[in-house]
Amino acid sequence: MQLPPRHEDAKDHKVFTFNEIFLVQLCAYVTLWQKRYLLTVILYVVFFLSIHAQSRDNEWPLFRGRADLAGKIESELPASPKLLWSIKTGGTTKSSPVISEGNVYFGNDKGSLIAVSSNGTVKWNYESGSSIDAAPMVFGNKIIFGASDGILRAVDKNSGKLIWSYTTDNQIAGSANVWVAGNKAGIVAGSYDYYLHCVDPETGKVMWKIETENYINGTPAILNGKIVFGGCDGMIRIVDPLTGKQKDTVNIGVYIASSPALSYDMAYFGDYDGTKYGVNISTKRIVWKIPGNEEGGAILAIPAIGNNSVVIGSEDKYLYCYNSSDGKLLWKYRTNGRIIGSAVLSPTKILFAGMDGFVYILGLADGKKLWSFNAGTPVGSSPAVIKSKFFILTEDGRLLAFGSK
Repeated sequence: MQLPPRHEDAKDHKVFTFNEIFLVQLCAYVTLWQKRYLLTVILYVVFFLSIHAQSRDNEWPLFRGRADLAGKIESELPASPKLLWSIKTGGTTKSSPVISEGNVYFGNDKGSLIAVSSNGTVKWNYESGSSIDAAPMVFGNKIIFGASDGILRAVDKNSGKLIWSYTTDNQIAGSANVWVAGNKAGIVAGSYDYYLHCVDPETGKVMWKIETENYINGTPAILNGKIVFGGCDGMIRIVDPLTGKQKDTVNIGVYIASSPALSYDMAYFGDYDGTKYGVNISTKRIVWKIPGNEEGGAILAIPAIGNNSVVIGSEDKYLYCYNSSDGKLLWKYRTNGRIIGSAVLSPTKILFAGMDGFVYILGLADGKKLWSFNAGTPVGSSPAVIKSKFFILTEDGRLLAFGSK
């Protein structure tokens, strides 16, 4: 969503930001009955603006940057990134970082949720006691994350103190996501207990849950009033966020270990056999389907979508770029290791990392390598990107910060 950057009042020439105008208009329409809920409404509005204001490039509050999981940024990646700093976090990790107000948040296999400032100083640790495999998410004043003990937790963003916890019946391997509809919101997360759970972001109390037929390993994607997710039952499910009712399904028939990325009416994803799909979630039609190569290789990454392109890595060591409309292969790039993290797509470039220990930037038009960095250890995480900077976690637990010096 493109936001007009400034607005000028004709009477006194006072300059207002878009957020100020939006909140003033919101307050003007709040009835006496609604005023008691104004604080909650404002919190939801601020979060909504933060996850859609990618043109400002200062927030990455969710896994993949925003609720549709498309992994797209509006600004350009640095031309020649430099390593600004790196820190060791005291444990191995499969998590990916998120960013809010300049601070970086992520988990590790020891069960630590860690907050790091923009200069690389650890601000706080929260010890959950159970491995945190996926990226946390930021909602208002909370950091929300799941762990292998099956508990979804919310801690205070500034102090790391526990606010609430919600228990499922098995491990949580994927990130949580959030839907916002008017003055309502819900945090959704899949579990190995075969359920997609939705909880109230303020209290952690269950709002609804929907049963599937196998593990839910990935993160649910959300766009245009629809929650879309896959699972090890081989189904793509489409759910109404307000009611928790299943609206439609698409039977893929193969484990879906990762997550779909959404754009308009299309969902793009891969399965455990290495097949890539473009599926219309309104018509439930598979628009295109690309089998994996003879070497095999599961798809554990989430596609990045933009500029009529779908970019996705595979365990067969290739990064693929397809035409989003018909699935035509535009190019592929070979690395020396499996690719299980997801790429981020800028207007002309692609950023990703691989289990060969390298971080790469390629040209979107032709897949040619523009830059690389040897991290010295496998990288299975996905990057978090803000203006002129990006952050990567290595599997040995180091957080790397890159930018223009």
